[in-house]
Amino acid sequence: MNFLRYFLKVQIIFFLAISVLTSCQATTKITGASHQAQGSKITTQSQYLFVSSVGRAAFVEKSQDQAHGNSFCISGLLNRVTLIFYKTPYFTIPFALFLLVSLYLLFMWRQYIHAKDRYKLECLINERTEELVKEKEKTENLLARVLPKDTATELKEKGRVDSRRFDLVTVLFCDIEGFTLITEEESPDVLIDQLDKFFLYFDSVVEKYRIEKIKTIGDAYMCAGGLPKKNRTNPVEVVLAALEMLQHMKDIVFKSGLTQDIWKVRIGIDTGPVIAGVIGRNKLSYDIWGTTVNTANRMESSGEPNQINMSGDTFMLVSEYFDCRYRGKMPVKNRGDIDMYFVKGIKPKLSVNLEGIIPNKDFYIQLQLIRFGDVEEFVLEKLQLGLPKNLYYHNLKHTIDVCTQVELIGRSENVTNEELLLLRTAALLHDSGHLIDYDTHEEMSVKLAREILPEYYYSERQIEIISELIMSTKLPPTPQNLLEQIMCDADLDYLGRSDFIPVSNTLYRELHEHGHIGTLREWNELQLKFIESHSYFTKTAKELRNVNKNSQLNKLRKQLDES
Repeated sequence: MNFLRYFLKVQIIFFLAISVLTSCQATTKITGASHQAQGSKITTQSQYLFVSSVGRAAFVEKSQDQAHGNSFCISGLLNRVTLIFYKTPYFTIPFALFLLVSLYLLFMWRQYIHAKDRYKLECLINERTEELVKEKEKTENLLARVLPKDTATELKEKGRVDSRRFDLVTVLFCDIEGFTLITEEESPDVLIDQLDKFFLYFDSVVEKYRIEKIKTIGDAYMCAGGLPKKNRTNPVEVVLAALEMLQHMKDIVFKSGLTQDIWKVRIGIDTGPVIAGVIGRNKLSYDIWGTTVNTANRMESSGEPNQINMSGDTFMLVSEYFDCRYRGKMPVKNRGDIDMYFVKGIKPKLSVNLEGIIPNKDFYIQLQLIRFGDVEEFVLEKLQLGLPKNLYYHNLKHTIDVCTQVELIGRSENVTNEELLLLRTAALLHDSGHLIDYDTHEEMSVKLAREILPEYYYSERQIEIISELIMSTKLPPTPQNLLEQIMCDADLDYLGRSDFIPVSNTLYRELHEHGHIGTLREWNELQLKFIESHSYFTKTAKELRNVNKNSQLNKLRKQLDES
């Protein structure tokens, strides 16, 4: 904008300079004419004086009377110059340019002002937007700390949270024994600092096992597994968390060298249905209600220091993993007498060094076999809702058939529990790629496996093996090991089944609609050629399906002869 101001000043100076020069030129001509009149000796004849004034001619007739004529000539000339100066080109052209430049500068000035105001407004909007984003992030972080992730998302999207019923939830109460007496002996600062450290460690434990912290009430800590995301393994995971909490409290006393164990905890656990929801307006709180909550609280209050007291319902779900001791019955309102058990530790065969403290690989594999039910429920629901309607063969039924066959063949081939888990998982996901693309469904299935399985605690090594098993089903089959052989035999099991012809027809219909095959005769010829060159890989599949496969070959030849 400084340039515009400078340019305007130059135009003004230019206009003033033109005006001064014009005035000087007119004055010079008039003075010259005056001198000429005084010095001339013309008496009788008429003479005309040409005065050039800014490009215009002025003619003044001199009188024969020299004295009178000279005076008249100069006076008329002055009047004439004064009257016609603003009409000369020396004035009008610079003035017109000056007006045009002035209008342009005025326009540019207004544009500058508008741009400046717009820039200030945009800066203000950006500043307010950044403030809103920061406030939104603070609110979301606060919600994430107060509410479960799924619940917080529902609250943001809908403005409210619907209460939900969960049929399998394990609730844990942890309380410090004799906390009131401890408050009388310890200073408040030391007491609160120590309590904060305990609860901070408890938070890390429940996060490790994906258990939901519900709340703390004084010296009591409450959490629950199996919500807001349902799972089948929450009873085992909550008991594992309880063992870690108890061991941590024992370690603190041991490391501090205290002769008296003042930090003793009682832990109570129960499993059953609950109702979960959000209460409050200004201060939101995620809470759970139900008989299971009350029973877990009773388990804790009726327990003993440094012991985990759980109900008979929880015991039935975790007895394969933990050593427990029966301790009698306890009457509970609305539930009658309930069996109680103390958890002594992990079963030695499922723990590291047989110590019963840290789970070993077999423990986690056994737990993963239970967790497979959650993966199966999730994937089958996605397939049922998402698979295209024109998949007449690669549909939900085919996936269930392959899952059944890999388990049957796998057990017959004496694979380990982990290998059986990987086979069942690969069979479950091997056709899930049809949700994305038909022609490259194996590759898409591998992609989905890599996205889904980490959420269910599958390791990178396990996911890699599952991916290879999925890719081994790509035709023509070329398995490289026993697991891939089992997978290929299970996928092509229909070749040796009694329902081969109707199943084959559904596959033909599917391929025909996708443009991969022509007439039915061409399909039968292709099938005949494929079955003649195909052979099952595992001993189990050969014993179960080879006889029927030969029968199917005869049926195909007969159909081709008739057509």
